[in-house]
Amino acid sequence: MRENIIVSSRGQITLPAGMRKKLGIKPGGVVIVEDRDGEVVLRPAAVIEVDIYGDAEIDRWQSEDRLSASERKRILDKLGSR
Repeated sequence: MRENIIVSSRGQITLPAGMRKKLGIKPGGVVIVEDRDGEVVLRPAAVIEVDIYGDAEIDRWQSEDRLSASERKRILDKLGSR
């Protein structure tokens, strides 16, 4: 699919409806733009929701942790962490 589109004075473009539908780009969706050897390439971005945990939740997880101190140390040593 190839179409000509016009760049506005603010640098904005409108992707043709058929192309948006085919690629699954919805209003408010995110696209990635990159320069590939002088060509502009747009592609839909995969957006992953990130959960943020508070101190209370982390403290609760720590208190529910069933590993002994020696077992935790053995695992962390194996992973190369301290």
